[in-house]
Amino acid sequence: MVGVTGGIAAYKSVHLVRLLILNGHDVQVIPTDDALRFVGLPTWEAISRNPVTTSVHDDVARVRHVALGQRADLVIIAPATANTLAKMAAGLADDLLGTTLLATRAPVVVAPAMHTEMWEHPATQHSIAVLRERGVHVVGPASGALTGTDSGPGRMSEPDEIAAAALAIAGARDDLAGLRVVVTAGGTREPLDPVRFLGNRSSGRQGAQLAVAAADRGAAVTLVAAHMDADALAAASAHRRIDIVRVGTALELQEAVTAAAAGTQVVVMAAAVADYRPARVSDAKLTKEGGDATLTLELVENPDIVAGLAADRAAGQTVVAFAAETEPDAGARLERARRKRARKGVDLLVVNEVGWQAGFEADRNAIAIIGPDGEVVAEASGTKRETADAVWDSVQALRARG
Repeated sequence: MVGVTGGIAAYKSVHLVRLLILNGHDVQVIPTDDALRFVGLPTWEAISRNPVTTSVHDDVARVRHVALGQRADLVIIAPATANTLAKMAAGLADDLLGTTLLATRAPVVVAPAMHTEMWEHPATQHSIAVLRERGVHVVGPASGALTGTDSGPGRMSEPDEIAAAALAIAGARDDLAGLRVVVTAGGTREPLDPVRFLGNRSSGRQGAQLAVAAADRGAAVTLVAAHMDADALAAASAHRRIDIVRVGTALELQEAVTAAAAGTQVVVMAAAVADYRPARVSDAKLTKEGGDATLTLELVENPDIVAGLAADRAAGQTVVAFAAETEPDAGARLERARRKRARKGVDLLVVNEVGWQAGFEADRNAIAIIGPDGEVVAEASGTKRETADAVWDSVQALRARG
């Protein structure tokens, strides 16, 4: 079941419903009256191939809201406006969507969409906290262009992301139950002075989805988070089985992940860690007042964190590394990945091509996973949630082999 509420992002939910239909699902759309101001009833009926109404007074003999709630295997609310989230948190049921939500025991997924000020308002954050406490799953919101000229957190996640997350929840596996895992995510920042740093373009989205996927599948997760985009961090923060440790530099990440890895069964190093850091950090802002047209920085090498974890791992612990490569030739990229896996001593190495338009800061990814013998044990492409699940599938397969 897809509930659609009165926000401009309702037009994107047409594509969400279509994606679900094309994946073989029977979709019942329940729009609110305000939602029909944005997308009309005939569109929802044509896309879903089911009759659509907003009224509790239609099909009374069947007690429609109860029937819909009982029949649903999954409920998605997209977009979920601030008003809808508040009504859900309060248990209000003044329309067909509200009554159906109270009548269902299916998993519920909400995809918030609103302006930044509304999303950040304490009342909305309270509603989200209440819903999460009740087990409602939250997808997004993303940060980006909103209506008008505004931009910021509050943009509804893209339909394919919502569909992937929701279907993963509907078919939730608990194959990682009982495991304690550590995931690193985001990009480290190495300070040059109080206002500048050496960094990278990592958004942390892949690491966040690795953490969320593991938690959804039953694991207890510690996410060691370097700099991450707000939406990526929010996605991980929403999960009750994820504990987050914030870090800034490579050395801070090394300390945190080494401590967190003790007593865990799996470590996944998805963070983009700086290979070098400045030899000296200025206590004052570097300026151009000296008149020099150039600036020379001395860099020193950071420790190879993943190699250290692999060398010191406890018996039975699985260590997974990520390698972002700019090599465009697939064969050469895999050979480089094989050498890197052997050099670092990890159990699995996940390699993907990155560039100006690929890998970093993107919502999708394409990966190959190199196993202990140098073979490609899996390949996957799609949303970062889909590639995250492929990584955990490979981890499980490896651990099952003993």
